Amino acid sequence: MVRPAAPSPATGSPSRNFHMIAGLSKVSFGDAEFASRTAEIGGSEQAETRLPVDPQENILKNPFSSAGATHTKFPLKALIASFALLSAAAVLFAQESGISAGGKWKGFDSQDEMTLVKKARFELEADNSLPGSESNPKIILFCTAGKLDLADFRPNARIAGPTRPSFWGRPQMGVLVRVDNSHSNHAWNWVNGHFLSMDKGTTREMLGAQVFKVEIQTPQGSEIASFSPAGINLGRVKNACGLTPKKP
Repeated sequence: MVRPAAPSPATGSPSRNFHMIAGLSKVSFGDAEFASRTAEIGGSEQAETRLPVDPQENILKNPFSSAGATHTKFPLKALIASFALLSAAAVLFAQESGISAGGKWKGFDSQDEMTLVKKARFELEADNSLPGSESNPKIILFCTAGKLDLADFRPNARIAGPTRPSFWGRPQMGVLVRVDNSHSNHAWNWVNGHFLSMDKGTTREMLGAQVFKVEIQTPQGSEIASFSPAGINLGRVKNACGLTPKKP
């Protein structure tokens, strides 16, 4: 008697094969759906990552955010910086143009950065100009550490040459000076034809005067420069230069 052959494991029964094919289809479909969902999620995350962020939109949504705080504080910082720059510019302008020292005088103060020695300068412009000059004559006092260094009469015009030598051989020019109602002759050092160095006595007489006039020699002849020295802050001049007024 011949027995029928057993089915091979590779093929199996038709019903079993049908269930295996259905299962594989479900698995394949599930894997495809899983892969598709994964791709969608990954793509959406990448899209969200690539979206640009608008700071202004964040500020409008949340004005108390760090970006909003930065934009809120910026105008205040800019205002403070602008005020500091304006203050520095005002100081520099005051140093260059001078400030009133009383009357028609202008004062300039400075300090040596290395020695911290204080320096001061006082300028008085004449009430008139001399022929051929571009600006009025000036009297300038230079002071350092509370003492007078130099008192200059600057005609700001061409003057004649020296008329005599000093005791030490320095060139000098004879000038006629009027202090209020007093007249006197002096010999002032002639410095390269640019200015004359005043003596300390005449400088002190000028500080207490209402009228101060200087007659000098020019290539065209005698010329007079008139000054109005009244009103200077005598206390400031004393502290800066060690000078006090005296009568002629």
